[in-house]
Amino acid sequence: MTKTTQQDSKVRLDKWLWAARFFKTRSLAKDAVEGGKVHYNDQRCKPGRNIEVGVVLTIRQGWFDKVVVVKGLSAQRKNATLAQALYEETPESIQKREQALLERKQRMGDQPMPLQRPNKRDRRRIHQFKNKHAEE
Repeated sequence: MTKTTQQDSKVRLDKWLWAARFFKTRSLAKDAVEGGKVHYNDQRCKPGRNIEVGVVLTIRQGWFDKVVVVKGLSAQRKNATLAQALYEETPESIQKREQALLERKQRMGDQPMPLQRPNKRDRRRIHQFKNKHAEE
């Protein structure tokens, strides 16, 4: 075995998440794993766990969960096309995420966007309204 294959055979979970471009930094990936936002075969785990090919990861990013199957290992962050080759998102996950996005957009459609930002007077009224109803 060469040196690179030995290194790639044992890759930490937080390092793989960073290399696969799920998180911008390793520290963000580590915090997500420690915070329970990443599940390894439907179980919580530690950031230092060695990842294996074929493992199912559930990753919560923002409002949505992504369920991915690990297809390759890498400890180095490369371009996006190579990073996407490291995993495959399940069809059920894609469908569920798109459905949730559609529902979210429909709910937001009921609320009209303001034409401009509130001025100082408007902000004071908003704060008074919120404080008045928070006390009740």
